[in-house]
Amino acid sequence: MSPSRITVLGECVADAFTEPAHAPDELALRVLPGGGPANTAVALGRLGTPARFLARLSGDVFGRLFRGHLEASGVDLSYAVAAAEPSTLAVAELDATGQAAFSFHAQNTADWQWTSEELARVDLSGTACVHTGSLALVREPGGAVVERFLETAAGHATVSIDPNVRPLLVDPEVYRARLARWCGLTDILRLSSDDLDLLLPGVSPEGACDTWHAAGVRLVVITLGADGALASLDGERVRVPAVATRVVDTVGAGDSFTAGLLHHLGTLGLLGGRLDGVGLDEVAEACRFGARVAALTCSVAGPNPPWRERLEQLAPAAGA
Repeated sequence: MSPSRITVLGECVADAFTEPAHAPDELALRVLPGGGPANTAVALGRLGTPARFLARLSGDVFGRLFRGHLEASGVDLSYAVAAAEPSTLAVAELDATGQAAFSFHAQNTADWQWTSEELARVDLSGTACVHTGSLALVREPGGAVVERFLETAAGHATVSIDPNVRPLLVDPEVYRARLARWCGLTDILRLSSDDLDLLLPGVSPEGACDTWHAAGVRLVVITLGADGALASLDGERVRVPAVATRVVDTVGAGDSFTAGLLHHLGTLGLLGGRLDGVGLDEVAEACRFGARVAALTCSVAGPNPPWRERLEQLAPAAGA
């Protein structure tokens, strides 16, 4: 079965990675197109899912980079807004394990300026799933507009959210205050163990799943880095191991996992409603696929998710 169309809404971020410079008083940067929602849209397009990206793309040098990157990955930009504001920039420093620490330059940039009129013109017919999250849901003035769009989308499609907490830009309390509302809007909540520590400090992954199920979300998936992922469907749980790989960096790994999860559910024809036909076996299968996509993303520099053909280089995990 062909995968269903997925519409992704959110930011593009220019990820600038430090590199060795020619002189001690110079700083060299290598800029790659990133941003959590954009990474997910790119990964979906490369996997073969018909992916549409709702973005506000600046006309500056970074905006042109984003547009070329998305289009080259097969992502539909027919509803992207040509924005007058500048692009968002993040400077990344990698530690010895490939984890990135970001400093953001995001004041009054294009990504957060959504208006109701811009999203009202989006035609969701034919869209099986709407995915969003990260800063687009919490940065104003656009965050409230995106929430209202999700309310509308829920009548047409499965809704997926990745909070992707960025404490340097937005106080985690802002996410905490809105998370119960998001759980009432969404069918799938995917987040990392780092997100969990910021949102519910001291709470176990299992306890967090119970909290968010009670707030309304049916499927919670928490990625745990080298420890794999925990998936909880209405309280029924399954753990999926990570796929071993040589890690260059982990930038975009969670976004790629989300894309793999949604792509696989879409291929099975399980998106488009409230996940009524989804069982724990299908969830485990989709998570194992997502883990393979994430592993390949970790094996290369930056947020560079794999094309479908590259998945053949990595043997499926047992039972996948």
